Amino acid sequence: MSRIYILALLTLMLAGCGGADAVNTTQTEYISQVPAEYFRESESKGQVVIETYRSRDYTLSDDAPITKTAYVYLPHGYDPSKRYDIFYLMHGWTMTAGSFFTDCNLVNMLDNMIADWKIKPLVVVCATFDAENRPQSFYRSTEELLVFHNDLRENLIPHIEAKYSTYSSREHRAFGGFSLGAVTTWHQFIYCLDMFRYFLPMSGDCWIMGTYGGRYYPEETARYLEGIAGSNDFFVWEGIGTNDPIFTQTDNQIQAMMRTQTFTPDKLHYGILQDGRHDFIACETYMYHALQLFFGRDK
Repeated sequence: MSRIYILALLTLMLAGCGGADAVNTTQTEYISQVPAEYFRESESKGQVVIETYRSRDYTLSDDAPITKTAYVYLPHGYDPSKRYDIFYLMHGWTMTAGSFFTDCNLVNMLDNMIADWKIKPLVVVCATFDAENRPQSFYRSTEELLVFHNDLRENLIPHIEAKYSTYSSREHRAFGGFSLGAVTTWHQFIYCLDMFRYFLPMSGDCWIMGTYGGRYYPEETARYLEGIAGSNDFFVWEGIGTNDPIFTQTDNQIQAMMRTQTFTPDKLHYGILQDGRHDFIACETYMYHALQLFFGRDK
């Protein structure tokens, strides 16, 4: 049984299952699967580099110093004399920093999207909220993701963007994540909106008001996020599948957000994958669609 399938079952037990009811279609898109040819090996291959950097365990009162790991995708023909958009990507529970590059077809998809001119060449950084970069208990993972914004701001971004040639401005940065990585993404919206313009939460809601906030506190969560958003320029692309066990808690939050005055279609897009599950296939699909809006060739 695959690790992601186990994750889906565990999430189902924790969160409860729901269906695609009462979907607001004014800014909602039922998205298509990624064309199969985008998963084939490209002649224009990018490379993945493993980075280590100095950080701290922000869950401890003394912020103990540690060394953390990130995986960096560099597009084919990466040229340090040019500047690149950058996408920071966070894994889900029981996964590690390298999972998106080792356990799914993301590298092939990126290579082919760039070669086919669907997106500009970009740098992708797969990070981890975990101090040890290994699967942890649900409680420990939650504890770590809630303080990840400190590591991102103080350590990861300075290290990566000093070494690789990026624009180093919020207009050219995106942050996304899957499952608990989506929870992490909502926290970056709250704590790092000054550093990112684009956000891609995949299969996950915001827990700022409490665990499973989209399920239990959708209206309160929407109002809190509206207060954070203010008049800032940003774009959130939320992805969820109709067969994802956390569809209801995610949908509740997004529907509440779309009823506000702030999260209008130019600020929030809702991508729904018919029959999509809590897995890498769904994540690849969300990224395929969202990255074209974030960093398409016409941007």
